[in-house]
Amino acid sequence: MTPYYYDLHIHSALSPCADNDMTPNNIAGMAAIKGLQILALTDHNSAKNCPAFFEACKQQGIIAVAGMELSTAEDIHLVCLFRELDDAMRFDAEVEKHLMPLKNRPEIFGEQYIMDGEDEIVGEFDTLLISATDLPIDEAIDLARRFGAHVHPAHIDRESNGIVAILGDIPSEYGFCTFELRDRTSLERLTPVVEELNGDNMLICSDAHHLWDISEAENSLLIDDEPYSSALVRARLFDMLEKGSLN
Repeated sequence: MTPYYYDLHIHSALSPCADNDMTPNNIAGMAAIKGLQILALTDHNSAKNCPAFFEACKQQGIIAVAGMELSTAEDIHLVCLFRELDDAMRFDAEVEKHLMPLKNRPEIFGEQYIMDGEDEIVGEFDTLLISATDLPIDEAIDLARRFGAHVHPAHIDRESNGIVAILGDIPSEYGFCTFELRDRTSLERLTPVVEELNGDNMLICSDAHHLWDISEAENSLLIDDEPYSSALVRARLFDMLEKGSLN
């Protein structure tokens, strides 16, 4: 068993609220400097920078995970992670149909840059990505799972867009086996809410919107990586996520 330091909630310059320095190569480079080995890109309601992110992570020897931070109609944020990049991109095309028809105003919300593996801007997404989709939470979860996603509630210790703050609980019918905190010390006050989702099911992730926000090498998962390959580590990570046996 080998400890793998991770951050599974990071935004690129495609998210309008993220810094434009959050390019695929800058993210991977900063993560390498900090000693991280597994990274997920989870832009708001889009996975369009995941292909470039995979290229950048490969250059740094980092295991990349394709993801998305999906905003439900209730404005609850869900982290959706995919075993395969192709599944993330198919889900991206489906989510695009559920975006609110609001044009982004870069001067107010920020640019939404689509980049290639060399950090060149190859496009700018026009529809605003930080608004809620038209998907109620139960439909959002079902849709993501149909595309093979592992889904868990994002930053449940936040007042803004956290499932606990909005619903007052984590309803068991949604079938979550994992949850995410930004701050490990928040667990104590949330224990009554997450009694069924115990500490063995907890991820600590940065929700980074700036390079300096990316996690330090402090949170790790013990993964059986023999015989080693990045595909094997990614597959075993997902096995752990889906069983709710992270620690």
